[in-house]
Parts: sequence; C-alpha cells; structure tokens
Amino acid sequence: QVQLVESGGGLVQAGGSLRLSCAASGRAFSRNAMGWFRQAPGKEREFLATISWSSGSTKYADSVKGRFTISRDSAKNTVYLLMNSLKPEDTAVYYCAASSYGLFTITRAYEYWGQGTQVTVSS
Repeated sequence: QVQLVESGGGLVQAGGSLRLSCAASGRAFSRNAMGWFRQAPGKEREFLATISWSSGSTKYADSVKGRFTISRDSAKNTVYLLMNSLKPEDTAVYYCAASSYGLFTITRAYEYWGQGTQVTVSS
C-alpha cells in the first residue's frame, strides 16, 4: 500500500503563489511516478503534472506549463507543486497520486490517491 498526504492548500489572491506538498509512504515500487491533479466543482479531474521518482523527468498539462512546477525530494519522500501566477480558474481541490506505471497523464494510470487539499484563488 501507498499512503499520500497533501498539504499547503488555502486561500490566495489572484497573481499569488502556493506550494503544495505530498508526503508519500509505503511500497516504493508502487510509486514510480507521482502526479498532481485537480478537480473543480462540476468538472472532471484534470491532470496537471507528473514526475519520475528516479530520473526527475516531468510532464505538464499545457494549461499550467510555465506557471506550475513539480519537484520531488527523495530523501523526504515528498513531492511538491509550486503554483505561480494563480488565477481564479485555478480554484479546485488538488490531489496527488502515485503510479507504478510511469509518467502518464490519465487518472486510471494512478493507483493511489491522497485526500485532496482545497485551493481557492480570489479575484
């Protein structure tokens, strides 16, 4: 099993920044890659970014490329999502997830999910 705990969400003004953290524990081979997703009310869960634990390779959704940065600290088993230039449309619940498959952008490639953290961007 893999356990994921997100933190760092909150209320921020448009143009501001937040850094989300995701602490991972459990079977390391079950989390070859870590991803961040978000889900706004009434919308489907949306891929944002993913990173390989071993190589640090990354992929981003076009909607956040250049504004969001995913990173990992292997010593702390923690993945981060730095979000800059936040917009009201970034308001959502943000989830981290673990994949044993690799750098995929689809939700079904991720077997383990955190509980989510709310990010609210005010205009």
